[in-house]
Order: sequence, then structure tokens, then C-alpha cells
Amino acid sequence: MTRWIAALVLVFGVGGCGAIYQSPKVNSFRDGDTKIRVQPITPESVLAANRSSYTPKSLPSAFYATAGANTSGVGGGAIPRPIEDPSNQTRALQLSVPPAVQNAPYRVGIGDVLLLATPQVGSTVEQLTGLLAASNARQGYTVQDDGAIAIPNVGRVQVANLTLEDAESVLFQRLVENQIDPTFSLEVAEFNSQKVSIGGAVARPTVVPIGLSAVTLDEALAAAGGVTAENAEFASVRIYRDGTLYQIPLSELYSTSGLQRTRLADGDSIFVDTQFQLDQAQAYFQQEIRAAEFRQRARINALNELQAAVNIRRSAQQDARQNFQARLELGDVDRDYVYLTGEVKNQARFALPFGQTATLADALFDNGGLPIRTADVSQIYVLRGSADPREFGAVTAWQLDGRDATNFVLASRFELRPNDIVFIAEQPVTRWSRVVTQITPTLINTAANVATAAN
Repeated sequence: MTRWIAALVLVFGVGGCGAIYQSPKVNSFRDGDTKIRVQPITPESVLAANRSSYTPKSLPSAFYATAGANTSGVGGGAIPRPIEDPSNQTRALQLSVPPAVQNAPYRVGIGDVLLLATPQVGSTVEQLTGLLAASNARQGYTVQDDGAIAIPNVGRVQVANLTLEDAESVLFQRLVENQIDPTFSLEVAEFNSQKVSIGGAVARPTVVPIGLSAVTLDEALAAAGGVTAENAEFASVRIYRDGTLYQIPLSELYSTSGLQRTRLADGDSIFVDTQFQLDQAQAYFQQEIRAAEFRQRARINALNELQAAVNIRRSAQQDARQNFQARLELGDVDRDYVYLTGEVKNQARFALPFGQTATLADALFDNGGLPIRTADVSQIYVLRGSADPREFGAVTAWQLDGRDATNFVLASRFELRPNDIVFIAEQPVTRWSRVVTQITPTLINTAANVATAAN
């Protein structure tokens, strides 16, 4: 019996000498000059902890840049039908009126300049003069080749082929999405997308834009300075539309008011011919067709060059991203880390994300959460060393008491900083269980040796 007691005394004596399990913990004081302060995590202390300056590392610019928009060319217009042989026509000019143009809301097109007006709050003098408000609150935007306008802080907004009402709805949605006051008005400052051309026997050949209201034939002729034909007997106004040639004798045009109010459509070409033959009109329209074909080819070539440039830029960006990811996997990228130790699922380091901060809850639950059976949820610590060289070695232990589950809301607000240590203490029963587990083999072996010696 004496030998058994001696064996037990020997085992516990060895344990008392530090040879058995030692559990880590946070001491509120330590020998020497090291200063350790335990600070409970409360709503107020979270604000104090988050006040420390920290700028998250950013991804390379290749992850934010875009290669550009891919646009497709617009197909050519319809080819006009062959013009009739003048030798088969009678002496009298035949009346051929183009189809009536239906009323329709104006649709925004490429080249139009949209004026976006927003309210401005100013002094009474500014409101009376309107000078400062006009310079600050009204901004024009040109509809570009891809059908979009570029608005600062909003981005590119597709408005081509939309009515003003639909364009306002799209702009309203985009402003709301970007958290910008959606109070504005939209109007067309310059009508450049829809037009008709006028040539032949007029004072000054010109191009007339089509605005909110339709352009009539007499308005177009007036914009060109009027007809200069001296003899109206053989003169006519020829209108080329969608591959079809229409003709209105000048004598009938002046005698019939309804013909003067003929509404013109986008793309109409008007030629005032002073001769019965159609040669000059035909040459004019052929020139218009060749010009349209040239513009079409130029646009296709430009779009092909743009597509090639976009592909090269996209390939370069993809290479840059892949190179960065490879460097990241090989550890050649400067990263910020937080380290997890104690009663956590895995002893590991947690990489702080690029471009944003991470919280204590992110680090805990990204690593598998808390082992509730072994962890002391009342002692969840974030250990943070002081950055002040005058407080060398000073450590603040921010303590979260997880026994109250509502405190985990604070964990989702507590921002981590590089080199923070997240430590979770073990439960007392866990500590005792590990002590017993560690000394049990020693007790068994000692007892066996004592029994052998007794025999």
C-alpha cells in the first residue's frame, strides 16, 4: 500500500513540476515591462478599436479595368429600284406622292446631344440671375456610336432608339442604383441623328435635322433658301425614300397646299430638278448612295480595328490577372494576415481580403466556427500589439463574452487589423480532461511497475 501511495505522489509531483499539460490563457499582468490590458468588447470599445487606421490592400488595376464595348456595324440601306427610261414617259410630269409619315414620338439616336438638368439650391441672387445655376445644373451629353451616353459617377447608359420618356425612366433607374438624387429633366439640345438632305435647284443645298416635330416639304425647301427654278412647267421635286423615287411637279406643289405639307422621314433625299429628264436626279441619288456606302465601309473598318484593340487589351488583362493569381498561390504577393489559435477548429492564418476590411465574425466562421464542446465562449480574445514605439510590447486583449449570443453582433462589427491574434480559451472541464488524459498513461505504468516490484 505504501508503494502505491508513493507512486501517486511521484506522478502528481512530476505534474506539479510542469511536466504535464499546460493550457494557454490571457494574463492581465505579466512580469517585466510588458503592458497587457484586457478590454471587454462593447459597442463603445468596438468604435475605439475600429478607429485605428488601416487601408486594405487593393487588387491590381487589371481586375477593375474593362476591355471596352463590342459594337456591331449597321447594315446598308435598301438599293433603289432602277429609274424609269425618260423616253417612255409622256410630256406631262406624273405625280407620285410618298406614303404618309405616321405620328410617332421622337426616338433618341446616335449623334444627338441630350441635356440633363438637375435642381440647384442657391442664394436669392443666384436664383434671380440664373447664371450660376445654368452653369452648374445643365450638362450636355452626346449619344456615342454604341448608343450610350457617359455620365460621371453613373457610367454608360444606353439611350439610343428610346423615346424621351423611356430614356428618362432608364436614367431614373440608374441614378437610384448609384444612390444619386434622381430629380432631373431631360431634353434634346441638338438633333443630329435624324435628317433630310436637299439639293438641286435651291438657293443653298443643306441638311435639315428632324426634331420633336416632323419636318414638312415646304419647311425643308424654305431651309434651303427656296426653289430657284425659273420655269415651273418642267421642274419637279423628287424625293428618294427607302429605295423608291417619288415625284411632285412644282406646279402642283404650289397649287395644292396639302402637297406642301407632305411630311418627310429620316433619310429622305430631296432634289429639285428643272428638267424633264431624270439624268441629273439620278446622278444626285447615285452620289448619295455612294456616299452612304463609303460611310458604311468606313464604319465597318473602324469597328474591326476597335474589336482587334479590345481583344488585345482583354488578353493583356487576362494575362495580368493569371500572373497575379499565380504569384498569390506561390506566396509572392504582400498580404495581410490574422492568426487564429487556441480552441478553434483549425490553428491557421486568415488572409484579410483585398479592397475591404474583415471582422472578427469573418475570421471565426470562415475557419469553421467555434468548437462549442471544448471552447470557453466567454473568453474570445483579439490580441493586438500597440503600434506606438513608446509602448513597445504593450498588448490590448479585446475580450468578447459569447455566453450572451447577442454579443456576436459586435463580432460582426469588430474590424480586424494585420497581425491580430484571435485566441479562444478552453473550458475548465476541457483543461481537466486533457490533464487526466495526459497523466493516465503515467499512472498506469507507475502502478504496473509498483505491482511488479511488490511481486
